[in-house]
Amino acid sequence: MGSSQRGFVQSLVLPVIILSILLAGAVGFGIWAFMGRQDYKNNSDQKVVKASAATKKATEAADATAYAEEAKNPLKTYVGPSDLGSVTVQYPKTWSTYVAGADSKTLLDVYMHPDTVPDVSEDTNTFSLRIQVIEQAYDQVLAGFDQEVKNSTVRVAPYTLTKVPSVVGSLLVGAVEPKKSGSMVIFPLRNLTLKVWTDSNDYLADFEKIILPNLSFSP
Repeated sequence: MGSSQRGFVQSLVLPVIILSILLAGAVGFGIWAFMGRQDYKNNSDQKVVKASAATKKATEAADATAYAEEAKNPLKTYVGPSDLGSVTVQYPKTWSTYVAGADSKTLLDVYMHPDTVPDVSEDTNTFSLRIQVIEQAYDQVLAGFDQEVKNSTVRVAPYTLTKVPSVVGSLLVGAVEPKKSGSMVIFPLRNLTLKVWTDSNDYLADFEKIILPNLSFSP
């Protein structure tokens, strides 16, 4: 073979290689696209069913939440003894109330919880709302949280109620009860102290949106 023929053959090799690579890529892409179409065709019904189920589940969850909120209305009202400040609070009608017997220190002891109130003698039980009037000065009650504040397990800030703006108390957030986390407000009540709190963050929204705006007492 002459040199001119060899040159001609060599000049054809590179384009042939390039065309072969492009052809292989095109074939591969075609196979991938075909498989994708087949997957969608074979599984489209299943995917539609899954998407519909997910949408239905989300809708049902939203409806359940809306129903649970609506079921709390109209609010019920609790009014404590007049000699202990006539503590008054509105709370969801789906909650039950239990008033424990008074003792020498705790003059008023109220438990509230959705449906039924758990066993109040069990320390591990949590409650949506607690109300106490105790025979202890406000400053002493607040000082009882000094260690928790020092350890940063409780945060304290001044607080006033919308319905009793003349009395400045404190809002405590965090470990307001041993091994529990919630939110509490305390106020001086003559020579006594009013404590109102939730010891579970599960009820923090109700505490902030329903209880505190509707809480009052006679100083």
